[in-house]
Amino acid sequence: MSDFLTDIDTLRRNARAHMDLGPITEAYGADRQRVLAVLNEVLATELVCVLRYKRHYYMAQGINSGPVAQEFLQHAGEEQGHADLVAARIVQLQGEPDFDPATLAARSHAEYAPGVDLVDMIREDLVAERIAITSYQEIVRWLGDGDPTTRRMIEDILAMEEEHADDLLTLLNVIGEQAVSQR
Repeated sequence: MSDFLTDIDTLRRNARAHMDLGPITEAYGADRQRVLAVLNEVLATELVCVLRYKRHYYMAQGINSGPVAQEFLQHAGEEQGHADLVAARIVQLQGEPDFDPATLAARSHAEYAPGVDLVDMIREDLVAERIAITSYQEIVRWLGDGDPTTRRMIEDILAMEEEHADDLLTLLNVIGEQAVSQR
């Protein structure tokens, strides 16, 4: 077993220095201001997704709308949970989460697409999930070892976004098969 790189006395001395920075220590290896800016973009993306899913939940109509609407509602709740995690991490990093509705859509990676019918809503949600997946994969690679806590949080959110995309693809395939069989 290898020794710590820093001796215990140095660890203790460093922990007492700059206590006003809370969890941010000398070992923090990322550009904190840039991480905060990126996290505010992630926050905006998640909030736009919440709003889009909520609209789709309320606007879902047609023979297949019941289970699809429930999926939209579940995804909206999970996206809200992601937004809450991101906002809390921003505060941990001594930043301010940006909930400004006037700039939300511009900061979001995903678009707010209302959709015209049930299939279009599912497609728009799938596109948004694919955008989030690609964006969050890039963020994970960019963070590397510089901020492992934020990286793990984004990895967890990414896993849920991949699950959402899979759910939506399944819905799209099922509804497509039903439309063909009804002809």
